[in-house]
Amino acid sequence: MRKLVYVATNPVKDRLVERVHHWPGVNGLAALLTQRPLNATRPRHFFRRDGAMPEVVTLQLVLPSELGDPEQLRAELRQQVTAAEAAAAAERRRTGAGVLGRRAILRQSWRDAPASREPRRTLRPTVAARSRWARIETLLRNREFVLAYREARDRWIAGEVSAFPIGTYYLRRFAHVALAT
Repeated sequence: MRKLVYVATNPVKDRLVERVHHWPGVNGLAALLTQRPLNATRPRHFFRRDGAMPEVVTLQLVLPSELGDPEQLRAELRQQVTAAEAAAAAERRRTGAGVLGRRAILRQSWRDAPASREPRRTLRPTVAARSRWARIETLLRNREFVLAYREARDRWIAGEVSAFPIGTYYLRRFAHVALAT
């Protein structure tokens, strides 16, 4: 639920729009809440008319049945999004900040880029976990995988027989390498 609320309210938290439904881009929240599919039409300027890409792609967002009653989940999602919008509005009132607004967003060119420079490559968020220890354990397992993969790849490139760690997809699928058991 926290991830859904985060994704839905990101434009509100970043002071781009006041309410989630004001966002002029794709609105997965509305599609999820109304149970309507998202339709994406192939842009004319990037694809050939007679190309292999379909004219329209449809995506139906659903809540997994393992999470419980979908209606109850949708109600909770609505409530949490409303609370996040109210919290963002209170923060804007407290600081005197405004929002960019739907019209200003739509007036921007898709070619525009920020003039300021943000520090880059300081974080690489590969794991999200509520528990600090679960996150640390997963990061350690990932580090072990990368080390085993590099070793196996170096041996494979040198022409030696090598077993790659389980989780190696591309080389297993396309180069038919062996996997460790």
